[in-house]
Amino acid sequence: MRISLSRRMMNRTLVTVMLISMMALPAASAELPAAQAQGVTGNGQEVRQLPEGGYEHYLQQYEREEQPREEIMLKGADYTGAEGMSPEVLTELGGETGRYVRTEESGSVEWQLDVPKSGLYHISVRYYPVKGKSSAIERELLIDGKLPFTSARNLSFGRIWVNENPEIQQDNRDNDLRPRQIEAPAWQETLLRDTEGYYEEPYQFYLSAGRHTLTMVSSREPMVIDYIKLHSYDAPAAYAEVKQSYEAKGYKATSGHSVKVQGEDAAYKSSPTLYPITDRSSPSTEPYDVSKIRMNTIGGNNWRVPGQWIAWEVEAPEDGLYNITIKGRQELLRGIYSTRSMRIDGEIPFREMLQVPFYYDSDWQMNRLGNDEEPYLFYLSKGKHELQLEVSLGAIAPLLRQVEASVLDINAMYRKILMITGNVPDPYRDYKLEEQIPDMTAVFREQSKILYGVSEELVRLTGEKSDKTATLNKTAYQLADMADKPETVQKRLSQFKINVGSVGSWILEVREQPLEIDYLLLSSPDVKLPKANASGFRKLVHEVSSFTHSFFEDYNTIGNTTENGENIDVWIGTGRDQAQVLKAMIDDTFTPLTGIGVNLKLVSPNVLLRASLAGEGPDVAMQVGNDMPVNFGMRQAAEDLSKYPGYEDVVKQFRDSALVPYRFENQVFALPEQQIFNMLFYRKDILQELNLEPPQTWDEVYAMIPVLQKHRMDMALPLAQTTGVPVLEVNRAYAMLLYQMGGSFYLNNGAKSGLDTETGLAAFKNWTNFYTSYKLPLIFDFPMRFRTGEMPVGIQDYTFYNYLSVSAPEIKGLWEFIPVPGTKQPDGSIRRDVASGGTAALMLKQAGNKDAAWEFMKWWVDKDSQVRFGREMEGLMGAAARYPTANVEALKELPWPTSDYRHLEEQWQWVQGVPEVPGGYFTGRHLDNALREVINNGTNTADALYDYVQEIDYEIDQKRAEFDLKRRE
Repeated sequence: MRISLSRRMMNRTLVTVMLISMMALPAASAELPAAQAQGVTGNGQEVRQLPEGGYEHYLQQYEREEQPREEIMLKGADYTGAEGMSPEVLTELGGETGRYVRTEESGSVEWQLDVPKSGLYHISVRYYPVKGKSSAIERELLIDGKLPFTSARNLSFGRIWVNENPEIQQDNRDNDLRPRQIEAPAWQETLLRDTEGYYEEPYQFYLSAGRHTLTMVSSREPMVIDYIKLHSYDAPAAYAEVKQSYEAKGYKATSGHSVKVQGEDAAYKSSPTLYPITDRSSPSTEPYDVSKIRMNTIGGNNWRVPGQWIAWEVEAPEDGLYNITIKGRQELLRGIYSTRSMRIDGEIPFREMLQVPFYYDSDWQMNRLGNDEEPYLFYLSKGKHELQLEVSLGAIAPLLRQVEASVLDINAMYRKILMITGNVPDPYRDYKLEEQIPDMTAVFREQSKILYGVSEELVRLTGEKSDKTATLNKTAYQLADMADKPETVQKRLSQFKINVGSVGSWILEVREQPLEIDYLLLSSPDVKLPKANASGFRKLVHEVSSFTHSFFEDYNTIGNTTENGENIDVWIGTGRDQAQVLKAMIDDTFTPLTGIGVNLKLVSPNVLLRASLAGEGPDVAMQVGNDMPVNFGMRQAAEDLSKYPGYEDVVKQFRDSALVPYRFENQVFALPEQQIFNMLFYRKDILQELNLEPPQTWDEVYAMIPVLQKHRMDMALPLAQTTGVPVLEVNRAYAMLLYQMGGSFYLNNGAKSGLDTETGLAAFKNWTNFYTSYKLPLIFDFPMRFRTGEMPVGIQDYTFYNYLSVSAPEIKGLWEFIPVPGTKQPDGSIRRDVASGGTAALMLKQAGNKDAAWEFMKWWVDKDSQVRFGREMEGLMGAAARYPTANVEALKELPWPTSDYRHLEEQWQWVQGVPEVPGGYFTGRHLDNALREVINNGTNTADALYDYVQEIDYEIDQKRAEFDLKRRE
């Protein structure tokens, strides 16, 4: 089987701007949307200097350098040094023999090379993706110990994925099952290029004549390197030249051939997210069924990230020229076309295949590749060929680069204005902003022209105006108007912030390039294409039949159902994607291993209590909140798991803090699935501007807050934005202070509140001081304010990392997370306790087959199951779905960058669980009441807390009496 040399474009270009001081911030530079070589926009307007550190600026420095044709080869095994790793030399791998070097997931390895001639070189790496955590391999490239440009910090090397089973399987209800994706490692050669697709051409690196050191620093995943090659890359020729070569070689068009390849039958993919999907919206998709699930397309919203590729194998009946047609649909991105680059047998056939557009349409389209004059001809020899389509930003890329730079520039100016006006400016005061910030109006006018220019270029490229251009025009208009009327700026800051946020969202939307494919056709030029869509009558029949079948099909049950033999019912309260992954794991692992069938159903957690009271509940409920297991257990509705065989071995997989919320009166009513805790997030760029270090202790926090507030910035402490939520959600910050001071929420085994102790009161006073003395906000939009820089420091649960990784591309590389600030101890150590939340799996008391249910629970929380579920969910939904497992060993195996995992592990050592007790729901409610009593009414902290602790203790007494438990002394 042939696997072409394929690559995966790397994660996102770092756009970093070094700002000197907050009161004298230079505006970030915008890059060019179109005529880059001339230094002007598409409208002929002059553009500013490119930002230092970026790739565009790097190229500008060496634009007069030549591109030598010499080739320099570095064998991986001939490395000259390593630091932080022990490279291993291999002699056989992937069916080949030679000398290769295996590099680890952290540390660095370096090579010495002699460059015969100064100039700009492309760099290729031949590598093998050895087994790791199933994520993309990431490396940083240094030349002579220095980073050539910022995006060389994030070079990505992809993996190859295939369907586990070549044929799509069905469940016992005749629905297609989504095929599991497994890795098919193979040797690959890739040119180093931009991970985000912002630059179509591969990176060029300047090397002067003489000896140099090339260093690769590991960020994530191990890999084996065969060689590193420095050379000159030749761009593909234009179609006109290739067509002339056809004539010169005597190639002839074939006749009468039509070869169809179904999209779902893809041979290889760059990501496990690119699995076959189902389309029941149209009767024209192949294969089709009106009510059953058929895996009949591929791509869609999963296939949208630059660098993702799908490859199909196609058999050419004879030597000759063919047309290629793609039946596709792009119905998700209005106002922008999706772009793909196409390779045949690993090579771009001609320049036009670098940017193949697929325009927005709600219906399926037959896209015969070609220009306005004629379809393109492709020469294929008789036999098997590989056809690969890769997501590309195409002509949109320079526009995105410019808008991203503009957002940084506008945000920098927004922060400068905030330093003078504050978050709530006085509308009747003239701040004379144009005098205090002399470059304000110039920056507004410049950014307005840039956004207008991008909007016009977008209309030219797509041929239409849409909501995408409206967003840019609205912000551009406001910027121009504020430049003309600077006295109105303070009155319009709120709307200004919203508009800038919309432009940031615009970047996210436009850089995604979704495309769904039904099938591909390799056909002779004389073959007539089939129609893309069904007739109106067939569509009507389809709609009526679908409606009728909806009364008989059970869409809540996932996968196979079991009616005979040993089986259990399991309810899961998350989304269908999660349920389908879990069901696939059950069917291919748990049931064959144990012989126990599982009927998995999607059910809201809110239904569990009512179903249990009616005697209709499941055997096992998954993804339930921390407050539910003990409350069920006290009411004799949940099973005590500590009495089951193997319990002690099972719980060794978790930290004790993960079990605390599920333990009561020496009984344990659930097993932890997820454990989530707080970390400190901070903007590296802004703290550097302010000459601040990320705080390690609360004393450093107290010293930092005035500096932030002097510059009209704030710190975020976690606080529930609504009332009536569980205890932990209200008081994450209070829990940190309480636990770090050695306090506890409850005394006497949960019979009395511990908040009115000396420690509890001291922690409460420190907590309220943040809002009374330091004036931290109670209500805020931390994600947005972190992105704009208004809140450059904040404490948030660590899943916020997932949000920033996916939804804040404009600040990639400008933030980090570390353990929370702590309380300094007499011996000089820092205590960093935090409370944790999470979800759990519980067994209902009414379970019909408790032994089978216990076997399922043990299997589910086991390391292997948690790792597979976490990896498949991330493969399915991207980094935003990274799974916060409670299994200690499983978290190590999930695809966290090495440095980030170290920070997580360091904080996890300090995590404490919040116990659940009868009447404990009053703790969160009244702790919040006490806080607001102090803030709103100025009540003494001791008086406010003591009053509400009496209410808490009274409720605990009442509930303990109700459950016939020993009451407080």
